[in-house]
Amino acid sequence: MSVHFEQISYEHPNGFKAISELSLQVQPGEHIALIGPSGAGKTTLLSLIGTRLQPTTGSLTVLGQHMVDVDNSALCQLRKRIAFIYQHPPMPPRQRVITAVTAGRLGHWPVWKSLASLFYPMDILGVSEVLSRVQLSDKLFDLCDQLSGGQLQRVGIARALYQQSELILADEPVSALDPGLALAMVEVLKKEAGSRGATLVASLHAVDLALKCFERIVGIRDGKIVFDLPAHKVTSLMLEDLYANESPLNTTKNKYGEDSKDNMVSPSM
Repeated sequence: MSVHFEQISYEHPNGFKAISELSLQVQPGEHIALIGPSGAGKTTLLSLIGTRLQPTTGSLTVLGQHMVDVDNSALCQLRKRIAFIYQHPPMPPRQRVITAVTAGRLGHWPVWKSLASLFYPMDILGVSEVLSRVQLSDKLFDLCDQLSGGQLQRVGIARALYQQSELILADEPVSALDPGLALAMVEVLKKEAGSRGATLVASLHAVDLALKCFERIVGIRDGKIVFDLPAHKVTSLMLEDLYANESPLNTTKNKYGEDSKDNMVSPSM
């Protein structure tokens, strides 16, 4: 079992319960899309799976490690096996792209190599290969603050590819990309996971993309699972109920000041 949640709840320090008595099982090698309105708990759920948060109540097992009284050493070893792709990748602005990508392997390298990589590029050929897969081969030595929001997201994807983890968690990994490129990047992630038998769990606001690319869809609202079904069994009515009171095409400003459409399917699909 890659992930096993049993009646998990998570409450923020301010008392807000982001996840409420949620149970979920993810088999090794599964590809799952999490969908739901803004604030549904998708990011919190991914953070729990990725061990960045600890549940307030309930039982959680990740990659065979039961997350009860786990010591720091075991936690560090577990995190080496998990790649986390952020919606807004936390990369130092003056860091070069090659350094940002090689960071995916720092936990696997000896200390001397990890330190040396901060000053001298390591594995230029390997990094070039993963950058070519996300259509950024010409950005190898660029600084991160020279990239657009969509390019930074693709660097984050490249870092996850380079890490070669057993479990890939992606939190809105293509939200700053146009629909065609978003589809291509999700397919890259699925191909990577499939080639190594890795498990992929992705949060997507673009419902049409989730239904097109993923075999299993988990709908979340108010910190609870509304449905957990094969993609072909998800109906328009289910989506209408899931996204009640949220605009089907919500245009907002992202952190880079760019217009970003969520590309959700209309409830009338």
